[in-house]
Amino acid sequence: MLIKMYGEVDVFISNYSLLDPDIYQLWIDGCSSSEAVMRLQKKGDVQESGATLDLLFSDVSDHYRTYSLLERLLHNPPKLAEQISFQLEPETQHYLIERYYEFDDSVIRELLGKKLSSRHRKDLDEVSEKTKILLRSCRRQFDNVKRIFKAVEEMQGSVVHNIQSNFLLSQPLAEKYGTVVFIGCMRFETGKRKLQYLTFSDFHHCARILMEKWTYRSSKDPDGPASDDTDLDREFLLDMRDLRVLLDKEKEHKHLVCQKLKPKLLERSFGELEVNFRVYTRALVGLATGLHRGRERIRSFFLDLVERCIEPWRIVSWSHCDLSNFLDAYTISALEMDVLSGEGRESGTGEANSWRVIIEGSRERDGLFPPWPPSDNRPAGPTPEERRPAIPILKEALPFSIEVELRAAWERYMQVMSSCLLRIYRS
Repeated sequence: MLIKMYGEVDVFISNYSLLDPDIYQLWIDGCSSSEAVMRLQKKGDVQESGATLDLLFSDVSDHYRTYSLLERLLHNPPKLAEQISFQLEPETQHYLIERYYEFDDSVIRELLGKKLSSRHRKDLDEVSEKTKILLRSCRRQFDNVKRIFKAVEEMQGSVVHNIQSNFLLSQPLAEKYGTVVFIGCMRFETGKRKLQYLTFSDFHHCARILMEKWTYRSSKDPDGPASDDTDLDREFLLDMRDLRVLLDKEKEHKHLVCQKLKPKLLERSFGELEVNFRVYTRALVGLATGLHRGRERIRSFFLDLVERCIEPWRIVSWSHCDLSNFLDAYTISALEMDVLSGEGRESGTGEANSWRVIIEGSRERDGLFPPWPPSDNRPAGPTPEERRPAIPILKEALPFSIEVELRAAWERYMQVMSSCLLRIYRS
């Protein structure tokens, strides 16, 4: 008996894998193959080419199968260049990686401040509904953030450099992931109701300058192994405690600020500044002097900015220009004061205070000996003979060391505060 079999077989052989950017983007966006065919139909390209619906569906399905096979390689981008199953040009490889790891700011904003656990992954349907991004895409973005976070969290050196090295991402995209990792490592509070108006771009901007100015990042070699831009510089946080001296000189500070701002502010705004200067300066200096007290104070950094600084300025309806002028004058005026400029120091009290800061700083940071005089419950510390070798060294450092250190801390602090406050202020 002779049996005849009929069938259709499509065969295509090529040295290089053919990738359609439009279909790849639809796959990245989380569309199913059927949804992708419908969207391509609506674009009108199919009608112009004369292709049938069956042919279009077959082409899309073939591309989707290819992308599914590539996906396991995209989880570890360096392997994409090493594999031989898919013949891909370097430019195509870079395009595939970059597009796969791109994310929607609205989705990542919902993930900030949350643990990247399986429980939160199951709740991504709520994120999808809120952001209008397809669930498959939300899952891809969640998994990418979790993958990068786990890979670089414990690495030494610049987090952005580590992301670029391990995932072959462009500098801008690596920086965005770097700020997500930084916010996650510091466990900043980002989900409170008062912070809901802030976008991912706002947090990205603030996190970038925090990483540049307040971390252990090495100024000589920011991408070197000695750099660490995922943790705040503890020594710097301790130095800022001494900025409380500005509260003791509040009247002088206020006078200098008002002198600079009188030609720039409207009469109503200037009068309001004179009345509320104490509120503003205590908020700004209070944040500086309290950051060393523990992770919880750091964790509430953004919430403190809004509650203690932003809201009082909103109440009096300051414009963005008013705030910018105030922050500039406030910063510069403090640098002109004797307590930070190093000029006009008085003997006696000022020198004694310098001794206290140097000695207690040495005790706390280097573990040398307790401060003098000893308290009732504290041992007397070293004998005069043991102290004597250190005294000449300390006296040499007295003239300018404290003021220079404090001045540098103030400038470093206000660079970040001004940038963050101007970014998140909405009049």
